[in-house]
Amino acid sequence: MLIHVVQRGEVLWHIASRYGVSIQKLIRVNELPDPNRLVPGLALVIPVAVRYHTVRPGETLWQIAQNYGISVNEILRDNPTIDPNHLIPGAVLIIPPRRYTVQPGDTLSEIARRFNTTVRDIQLINDITLPDLLQVGRILVIPSGVKPTIEVNAFTYQSEEEGAQSIRQHGEDLTYVSPFAYRIQRDGGLEPFPDAAMIAAAQAERVTPMMAITNFTSEEAGTELAHTVLSNTDIQDRLITTIIQTMHSKGYKGLNVDFENVRPSDRENYNRFLQRATDRLHREGFFISTSLAPKTSSAQQGLLYEAHDYAAHGRIVDFVVLMTYEWGYRLGPPQAISPINQIRAVLNYAVTVIPRNKIMMGFQLYARDWLLPHRPGMQAETFSPQEAVRRAVQHHSVIHFDPVAQSPYFRYTDEQGRTHEVWFEDARSAQAKFDLVKAYGLRGISYWVLGYPYPQNWVLLADNFNIRKL
Repeated sequence: MLIHVVQRGEVLWHIASRYGVSIQKLIRVNELPDPNRLVPGLALVIPVAVRYHTVRPGETLWQIAQNYGISVNEILRDNPTIDPNHLIPGAVLIIPPRRYTVQPGDTLSEIARRFNTTVRDIQLINDITLPDLLQVGRILVIPSGVKPTIEVNAFTYQSEEEGAQSIRQHGEDLTYVSPFAYRIQRDGGLEPFPDAAMIAAAQAERVTPMMAITNFTSEEAGTELAHTVLSNTDIQDRLITTIIQTMHSKGYKGLNVDFENVRPSDRENYNRFLQRATDRLHREGFFISTSLAPKTSSAQQGLLYEAHDYAAHGRIVDFVVLMTYEWGYRLGPPQAISPINQIRAVLNYAVTVIPRNKIMMGFQLYARDWLLPHRPGMQAETFSPQEAVRRAVQHHSVIHFDPVAQSPYFRYTDEQGRTHEVWFEDARSAQAKFDLVKAYGLRGISYWVLGYPYPQNWVLLADNFNIRKL
């Protein structure tokens, strides 16, 4: 895949012609709200199989060709200015796609297996809508199969039926799904939670359902509730027993513990609870994970951070979800919600105390719209990245891109004459986050939350990674 940023005066047919793809394909992949109106700065995913490769020190052209399953001559044809005997580290090479001529009896699934790719990727690149009607002699472009395999989780707090529909829509791209959430009770019980339809949808899509428990709500921080449970081993035992019974009866395969706003003095109590829970869940054949606030050091202060012991969680549980979002808080001033520089700072610390194969990086799936000037107490509106694009087009806004945060934003004036600032996610910001996962060698990605349309994310996710199914 390539990413094209719309320039002033560009129209869709010109972009489609430049890359040799159909206008309809560009509209479908990007789900453009108004194909006849493009705004400067709008990032478009271009569904072509061309890739770029940055030469690493010591690499040879033969090694690169082998990695991508093509010949040296094919690389030289598309990169006529390079010296094959003296590759310069840091040089960017165009990697042409492989091609295959359909033979009698071929099926897409067999071709995908042969070239270590997926049916979905072949269909997308070749614009195949009827996979069972392959024409013999047709030349297919074969996407590169050189992709790391990661795990992908998504939380959802939608209604039961809406959540089930989101899982059916995105199940191909998910390892886990985690309906959010069962709230713990002071006596070690759990508040009822309607999740049957979501679990059924997950099972039908080969997605592993992961139960989520928490101590907070949108109205209550849950600090005292967490203290009540974490300071009493009898209550903890009842809670763990209730969790195990629920997991068996509902069909969950693992647990995510998201305790937030925990007293700093309960840090060791929290660690001991996790060890007790892990020991018992493992005996029952379940896995366990935790959600962690985004820390940049062990000494970071604040109610959100101090009780979250990165080293202990990394040692005790099977994996952790780093909640690397919410810098652009709904009650705070306008800024990028998950800026790449802040995420990198969290990862730089996390990988020193948590094994990389236990780290899932958080990724938010929503946008925010703040009124300007921002004043304390004012709350931003939260909606989808797709709605952000619609508003930019509606108001003829120029979309800017913050190179430090690697996040897009724009301003517009509403019908009442008020100025708004919108920060959202696009193809560029998604790719920056995927590159980060690769660079740090992480276990995978955890999305917060399903229910916000963001088509570019899912196309690029599948282009960058193979998704592990358990």
